[in-house]
Amino acid sequence: MAALILMNGRGLLADFVYHQLSGNYLIKRQSIVEVVPDETELALVLHDSWHPSVHQKAEERFREAGIPWLRGFISFGEGIIGPFVRPDTSGCSCCADMRRIIAGPDRQEMWEFQRRLPAEEGIHQDAWASRIGLSQMANLISNAVRRILQGESSNLEEKMSITNMKTLSNSLHIFLPNPSCPMCSSLPNDTSELAQIRLESSPKINDSGYRSRSMDELKTVLVKDYLDYRTGLMNGKMQDVRLPFADVLVNMPLFGGDEGVAGRSNSYETSELTALLEGLERYCGIEPRGKRTVVHDSYHHLKDSALNPTCVGVHETDQYKNPDFPFKPFKPDQPMSWVWGYSLLEERPILVPELLAYYSLSCGDGFVYETSNGCAIGGTLVEAIFHAIMEVVERDSFLLTWYARLPLPRLDLRSANDIELQLMVDRITEVTGYDLYFYNSTMEHEIPSVWAVAKNKRSRGVNIICAAGANPDPVRAVKSSIYELAGMMFRDDEKLEKNRQKYKKMLKDPFAVRTMEDHGMLYGLKEAEERLNFLLDDHRPLRTFAEEFKEPPANTDLKDDLQDILQRFRRLNLDVIVVDQTTTITERNGLYCVKVLIPGMLPMTFGHHLTRVKGLERVLKVPMQLGYEKKPLLYEQLNPFPHPFP
Repeated sequence: MAALILMNGRGLLADFVYHQLSGNYLIKRQSIVEVVPDETELALVLHDSWHPSVHQKAEERFREAGIPWLRGFISFGEGIIGPFVRPDTSGCSCCADMRRIIAGPDRQEMWEFQRRLPAEEGIHQDAWASRIGLSQMANLISNAVRRILQGESSNLEEKMSITNMKTLSNSLHIFLPNPSCPMCSSLPNDTSELAQIRLESSPKINDSGYRSRSMDELKTVLVKDYLDYRTGLMNGKMQDVRLPFADVLVNMPLFGGDEGVAGRSNSYETSELTALLEGLERYCGIEPRGKRTVVHDSYHHLKDSALNPTCVGVHETDQYKNPDFPFKPFKPDQPMSWVWGYSLLEERPILVPELLAYYSLSCGDGFVYETSNGCAIGGTLVEAIFHAIMEVVERDSFLLTWYARLPLPRLDLRSANDIELQLMVDRITEVTGYDLYFYNSTMEHEIPSVWAVAKNKRSRGVNIICAAGANPDPVRAVKSSIYELAGMMFRDDEKLEKNRQKYKKMLKDPFAVRTMEDHGMLYGLKEAEERLNFLLDDHRPLRTFAEEFKEPPANTDLKDDLQDILQRFRRLNLDVIVVDQTTTITERNGLYCVKVLIPGMLPMTFGHHLTRVKGLERVLKVPMQLGYEKKPLLYEQLNPFPHPFP
């Protein structure tokens, strides 16, 4: 018996497809609201214009009936075919439209246009639709139907075909299901059971590195799944050939605007892949997309199983009193949203304020400003946790050095005896006009950390650029910070000259520093250099790597490196709390994303008014523990100027 195809739609496209298929298949044309025959094998929804409300009804109707379906329509001169939707899987037409709109240039207008389109089908035709264009689309749809009914549909799922109705050129675009889609997604509720973490073996790809999966292994899926200029989670890339190393900027479209994520290495291919991973990390960290937040209560009621929010540092009391300040003081009796994390010190699930587990600016009203501190992505869960800890350590070491104005030992890079490192340094100094200075910023936990400074020898341009790095291998920490420094060279020279007076005002008014960019631009001024004299004092002798650092552990399993680090934190009574931010978007390729909180360590903030040091006594005590001070510091002794981390 011939397969029954249900067809919805009036217009030329539906007529053309009917005539092409009706000779070989039984086709019944009817409205979405009519009863779906039990024997239906496939449904088609075809229109000469865009009817998103009809597509939504089709999703509901065919999902309920257990019928797979395919759509085709015309929108603003483009013929859209797909996706092929199975009723029991994610990746529906709503997901596809969301990706297509967000990746487009007029996303807010298109979103509003989609919402306002009339609910009824109508028979009007898109202005760009022509008989020849619709005939071309009908051929593509008919071929797709034949493949589906022959069981060859794998290359049609999570994909859309886009035809230019003027040129008839055709392209195929992959899209990823929306983890939060109300139509096809089924996020699990966030529970303490799902927060449990068991550290498993994570063999390294080589003895000297700290990764368990190579870029060669990941490169095919990263580009295929995540980068598409029409429907991708990331929709564009650009190489910056001005910079001394391979720098690739990838664009991540968000509803409110575009956000750039960068990758830097010694090859453009690796830099592109690094940027894609950075984009995935950012995507997972913006808001909960792997589990549905269900706990909303006060700390007073939850304190037996929750993190005390004040132990992560809060803003200055004077700032909270400011009527324009975007955050309110923490109140133990005030309900807020919580997500489950896992304490590696106490080995138990623990509730964490959602605004600390994800970017605070996406979590509504809160008590502190939180960004991407401690977020990392990895090829295994252990790898992600390891690198998230390194980022927390890197930023804490930088800020503690700044606030306590520690005169760190300056490192002699030649003593590292690393040829690649020396070539990197030579390239920077020879082609950029910057001198490099590196300092050992390792704190009481003894995880090697460095503060990097690039100082301009030219009369124009940004004067000083700062960066930081942390890694059990100090040479790797230095290389990482060099890439960061190089990525900021030349980009802001013109902006500095154009807005010099604006940045000069920040010298006198630290609270005029409001953004991440402001921090770096302020120290682009030569007049701000004296604030770094505690580091740049050249009278201290250079120190070798052998004098300053121990040999890194020779582990072949990243789990062993992580356990070594956790043991150090246990001795210092520093907890490591992990929130698993992994979503189906990353999990499909074995990529894990986490947020690590280490209460007591200093979180990086941008905007001087958003500084968070109150309640973090390490900044007062560690300088004495390291021998820089004879007694603990007082809060009023801390560096009052905005930090120079760009």
